[in-house]
Amino acid sequence: MLINLLPDFFAVLDSTDRVAAYQRYFEAHRSILEPYWQNYVVDPDGPHFGDVIRATALADRTDLREMLQRTDVVALARSAEQRCGRLLEQDTDVHVVLMVGVGAANAGELVVDGTGIAFACLEHFTSVANPDTQGLGLDPELLPLWLAHEFAHAIRYTSPTSRSEMRALIEEASGYYSYWETGRLAPLREHLVNEGLAVQVSQAISPGHAAWEYFGFGRRQYARVRELEAVISRAVVEDLDRAGLGLRLRYLSGGMSDEARTVDRYVLPERSGYYLGARMVEAAVAERGLAWAVRARASELSELARGAAASA
Repeated sequence: MLINLLPDFFAVLDSTDRVAAYQRYFEAHRSILEPYWQNYVVDPDGPHFGDVIRATALADRTDLREMLQRTDVVALARSAEQRCGRLLEQDTDVHVVLMVGVGAANAGELVVDGTGIAFACLEHFTSVANPDTQGLGLDPELLPLWLAHEFAHAIRYTSPTSRSEMRALIEEASGYYSYWETGRLAPLREHLVNEGLAVQVSQAISPGHAAWEYFGFGRRQYARVRELEAVISRAVVEDLDRAGLGLRLRYLSGGMSDEARTVDRYVLPERSGYYLGARMVEAAVAERGLAWAVRARASELSELARGAAASA
């Protein structure tokens, strides 16, 4: 189901007191916005909430308004949603949410009361980098790519036929996803294949983009990751079946220090695990297809990868 929060956000911008209007907007959509803040921004009950909403409500949105005049984002999102549903043999509800965020995450996944959510924050898809909104300046034509990536996560986390560790952890948390708790409890292997599968889905749903765009890399970063692939593959082996938030952050997060990403005297590129994960699931996708692979245990995916390597 597509949920479009844009009209309500623009009502905030048209208000005479934007800050108060944003607070009302937050309360009206708390079921989505609260977990978004908790997973990707700051605690909405913390001391910085007011500062962030003030900056968000008062920022210049000319780039966003101009993009929406020339791009039918609703049509793009509906098409991506339908294609993902067919490709992944959808057997559970997934909400696709179009929203304006607060500069944190261009897209992401949530699970709220057992329902998977794939959201995109449109301030990042205006083609113009905007320091006021922290907008990345991504082309809006990349929107289906990112929604497909998050849709894959939602299926892996909530499908009744999913055998993933992530689904089990979310069920134990009463049907709610926490980036931080799953980061702490799920083994690194699960995190890597989880992102790798999402990359593979985005490539199938939205082909034709530059290779690095599927990983959220720049051209140089992509080249460096490929150059260090053997180093990264060796470095990760001992940690694959370990769990720890630091491991998830080292391989799959931006903003980590060089020291935190240094292994055997090599500084691993940020978010290099996205590339490694995509490579780890290639054999399973080729042999069993994306609908099966997205629901598979990490160990099943690794077994197919070993089999393909042995027969090569």
